[in-house]
Amino acid sequence: MHPSNLPAVSLGTGGSAFPKTLRLRKRTEFLSLSNAQSKTTVKGFLIVWRENSGPSVRMGITVSRKIGCAVVRNRVKRFLREVFRQDRMLLPPVDVNIIARRESAQMDYSDVRREITKAFRLIGTTTCSRASCSL
Repeated sequence: MHPSNLPAVSLGTGGSAFPKTLRLRKRTEFLSLSNAQSKTTVKGFLIVWRENSGPSVRMGITVSRKIGCAVVRNRVKRFLREVFRQDRMLLPPVDVNIIARRESAQMDYSDVRREITKAFRLIGTTTCSRASCSL
């Protein structure tokens, strides 16, 4: 079938995407997080976070070449973006960097979601116990 004869596919609305306002994008933002004291590990991932002064949570993703080829790295990043999109309400206003480890390459979506959700819940309770906030 010729590409012009293919049916149009809707990719959804832009509201369910991962907008730039919710991303860590600058090198200085990632470096300031690398000095943060708040870290936790779950199977396949290291999560580093710190409270931010903004109204919303922001996330960065680090997947190095040690994880695998580009296809594998992009798959891990897609899984992380989707989990963040669905579960970001578990987090208070923090900057989060999720660093993938080698074992994340073998994880399927349900494993990634379970581990990241567990970490998000931990971050939410840890951050709220230090500051006054309500979830």
